[in-house]
Amino acid sequence: MNNLKKIIHNCKQATFLIEKKSFGKLSFREMIELRIHLTGCSFCRIYNKQSAVINTMVQELFRSSVKPEIKLDDDFKRELQDRIERELNR
Repeated sequence: MNNLKKIIHNCKQATFLIEKKSFGKLSFREMIELRIHLTGCSFCRIYNKQSAVINTMVQELFRSSVKPEIKLDDDFKRELQDRIERELNR
């Protein structure tokens, strides 16, 4: 029961999982935790929708302004993900 309370009341973890989902797949446990949290947290549901819209807009902007054959370097992607995680864990 204590773990369930942590999941329900942890918006920081939920927003991390929302952003992680936009970069790749969540584990089964992470998906369940996020669904449980989103069921009870209207703020994170709004954040989830806004994040999806922003990501879509950025991808469209990126595609329209850059040649299709240009892609982000894997090392850059990893560094960006590490920076995001460090900021979220502050």
